[in-house]
Amino acid sequence: MIDPGKDIDWNEIWKSQMKRSRESSPGRDCARIWSSKESALRFWDMCKKEQNRIERVIWETDITEKSRVLDIGAGPGTLAIPLAQKATHVTAVEPADGMCSVMREKMAEYGVENITIVQKRWEEVDVASDLDPPYDVVVASFSLGMFDIRNAIEKMIQASSRYIYLYHFAGESTWSGMWKELWPRLHGRDYICGPMSDVLYNVLYQMGIYPNITTFRMKHDQRHSTLEDAVAELAPQARADTKEQKAVLRDYLEKAMKWEEGAFVLNGSSIRVKIWWEKQEDRSCGYGLQEGQCCPDMRADSTSSPF
Repeated sequence: MIDPGKDIDWNEIWKSQMKRSRESSPGRDCARIWSSKESALRFWDMCKKEQNRIERVIWETDITEKSRVLDIGAGPGTLAIPLAQKATHVTAVEPADGMCSVMREKMAEYGVENITIVQKRWEEVDVASDLDPPYDVVVASFSLGMFDIRNAIEKMIQASSRYIYLYHFAGESTWSGMWKELWPRLHGRDYICGPMSDVLYNVLYQMGIYPNITTFRMKHDQRHSTLEDAVAELAPQARADTKEQKAVLRDYLEKAMKWEEGAFVLNGSSIRVKIWWEKQEDRSCGYGLQEGQCCPDMRADSTSSPF
């Protein structure tokens, strides 16, 4: 009988699912999607509509005015900027040109000067030479697109002196369902999602990390003034490059979107997971966790939250 905790290498499961996802949509990576400043600005505007969610992330993150924070996959600074307003310093790791450009503009707009931007993928970052560790808090918010997630987490642990917060997805989101329906029509093959939080948890468990877990559902309606604006925004994500592909996307959106209060609205929702733990150096296991946390009988505390 197979013991999932001992006989399955969950990091290899993550790699396998990531490989299949990338093969189903070659060239579709976050750095490419958000390379343009226009796309990054739209992302910023979309996130600002979720201000309550962002404020809750800041409120629930254990930081003080003396904290040093590492934000991995920082995007246009939607978390980095408010974190910097509360902490002493933030290092933002972000590879996309458009995202970094908008982050710098928003830093100037909000009068924030205590952010250092490292324009690299997390896989390319050398903790010792590219960063200034240790950081009191390490955050990776919906940016876990790394192929080798165990190695990525080991680097986060290396950079952290205390807390690590990961945000990821559970189950099929509205947009992944949309891509599954559109991908055969756009590209002649099935769309395959990347690994979800169940695999992530098992990777952590095999590393001797037994984290806290909170699961929540989030609505994320997208509003557009015209149907053409919606096509223009979603075309890079759909890899709809040709006139024919954009026509397919437009036909789908025309049927899927609703006209509400003077705008075309694409309703969406997803189940998301917050995973976090505190690193303890004293009496710890190999990953810097408190001795009691290394007990195989421990299980994560899973709760429900409207956040």
